[in-house]
Amino acid sequence: MPVNLTPNAIAAINGGDVNSKPLVQVLDIKLIGNSQERYRFLLSDAVATQQAMLATQLNDRVKSGQVRKGSVIQLIEYICSVVQNRKFIVVLNMETIIPDCEIIGNPNMSTESLSTAQKDLPGSNPARLVGVSNNLSVQNGGDKMPSFRPSVQPPFQPPPNYKSHGTILKNEAPARIIPIAALNPYQGRWAIKARVTAKGDLRRYNNARGDGKVFSFDLLDSDGGEIRVTCFNAVVDRFYDTIEVGKVYLISKGSLKPAQKNFNHLKNEWEIFLEASSSVELCPDEDSSIPKQQFSFRPISEIENVENNSILDVIGIVVSVNPSVPILRKNGMETQRRILNLKDSSGRSVELTMWGEFCNREGHQLQEMIDSGFFPVLAVKAGKVNDFSGKSIGTISTTQLFINPDLTEAHNIREWFDRGGKNAASQSITRDIMPTGSRNEIRKTVSQIKDEGLGRSDKPDWVTLKATISFIKTDTFCYTACPLMIGDRQCNKKVTKSGNTRWQCDRCNQEFKNCDYRYLLQAQVQDHTGLTWVTAFQEAGEEILGCSAKELYLLKYEEEDDFRFGEIIRSRLLNQFLFKLKIKEEMYNEEQRVKITVVKADKVNYTSESRYLLDLISRCP
Repeated sequence: MPVNLTPNAIAAINGGDVNSKPLVQVLDIKLIGNSQERYRFLLSDAVATQQAMLATQLNDRVKSGQVRKGSVIQLIEYICSVVQNRKFIVVLNMETIIPDCEIIGNPNMSTESLSTAQKDLPGSNPARLVGVSNNLSVQNGGDKMPSFRPSVQPPFQPPPNYKSHGTILKNEAPARIIPIAALNPYQGRWAIKARVTAKGDLRRYNNARGDGKVFSFDLLDSDGGEIRVTCFNAVVDRFYDTIEVGKVYLISKGSLKPAQKNFNHLKNEWEIFLEASSSVELCPDEDSSIPKQQFSFRPISEIENVENNSILDVIGIVVSVNPSVPILRKNGMETQRRILNLKDSSGRSVELTMWGEFCNREGHQLQEMIDSGFFPVLAVKAGKVNDFSGKSIGTISTTQLFINPDLTEAHNIREWFDRGGKNAASQSITRDIMPTGSRNEIRKTVSQIKDEGLGRSDKPDWVTLKATISFIKTDTFCYTACPLMIGDRQCNKKVTKSGNTRWQCDRCNQEFKNCDYRYLLQAQVQDHTGLTWVTAFQEAGEEILGCSAKELYLLKYEEEDDFRFGEIIRSRLLNQFLFKLKIKEEMYNEEQRVKITVVKADKVNYTSESRYLLDLISRCP
């Protein structure tokens, strides 16, 4: 029995039809794109042909073989777009009617379609598409095969919105609302209806083109699609006060560009940039079909293997909250920091570091709950993974915190905690204090530090080195430091003499009678592969020398006991330590140098070290 494609389907779609759901045939499929896979179809209605682009969320239909050359498909959602003065059908949703079928009818390719197909499909024979009888009946599966007809097959009629309104100028027709997942740069006109789930802070910047300002917000629609929207400069003034988290908006007339994955964690390859002509309309009626938020939770145990700087969602029970403390940033601005601990049923716990307003807002609320004896559930949306001293999570500007949310995952973890999870042992992935090498420890030798070019990337390298101290510089082993407190943190900047009895700190702009003394120790360490210089500051210096910088300073410069001073220095030579090192390339006197800083210095525990070496030996093939 014959298979009937929808008559004049191609002409109707080119004329603006988006509702007839026609049956068409796939004559050819072409994979295009380098950084992103996209499929181009050549579609036929048995007479005419037209190029089509497949929405990326449908790529699996081709990869799995559901759609292939010759397949008869029904277009469910589609639009016609103009790209570089050529029309394309963008297929947003479709159904496969017949997976395999011979060519139906006598599809005549237009000059444009023919040249495009010949260019895109080397070795193709256009005659194969032309010399087929228009009366051909296609048999597939015997005589009992039913006749497939489209669900709607009337001649194309203009949509009701366009009737009796006279001629419609280009771009006057109202844009059709489509799912976020269907957005792509090939569309000329579109609109999305979505809820704002997060709104970033207004940020100002300065570059070669001058000063500017920018802010972004995240959208979620009823199909679960997410996308980020970014506004610059004058567009910020239009929309910053308009956008509210939790509200639903109708947005259109923006441009789509590839998402910057360094700053955008959403699962969408595109990002919307609003322009002067863009439209953002608040939907006054609440749309319950659009969720308030969407999560993709990861168990804490999985975070151990997640890459540094990854953005993820996590949920757990808050078991402890530290007080909020002021922190002085590198730019001289002060902010707040608060650390809490989360645990879940995976047997692991992790530190969450809250910054800025999170400390006073959600942090204060969590502190009160813990102090009252209640352990709340906390859901973290878009937390950033940090791999210093194990793995931890920190808040960023787009992070959202939800206390005791009404979620299935929250109810499940609450039930687990109340039924015994409270007393269940959990291992922290943030700090591992095992005496032998921890799972997060990276052991290196001196030669490996140099040969592997450690410290020369954008981020510092953190390694452990077992080495012996061979030399300590004694002419400048410490410096005079400011003892004043900034919040709960000591200033520690270098101070200078002001007169004979007082010291002055330029940073604090104050004078005081007594200063502090802090180590700035430079030492040479060596192992069986070579030697290198390291720098140790206060705590690490005390661990190496076994006394405070002030004691050593007074001994040398006040008491002038050179013998006792030398005795202390000599006693630390040829001692073996496990050094925790931070390695980073820095600019010094207009020259790039790799600086190795001792973060911690532990005397080698030979029992533990023997276990570590035996473990390494046991892993050898």
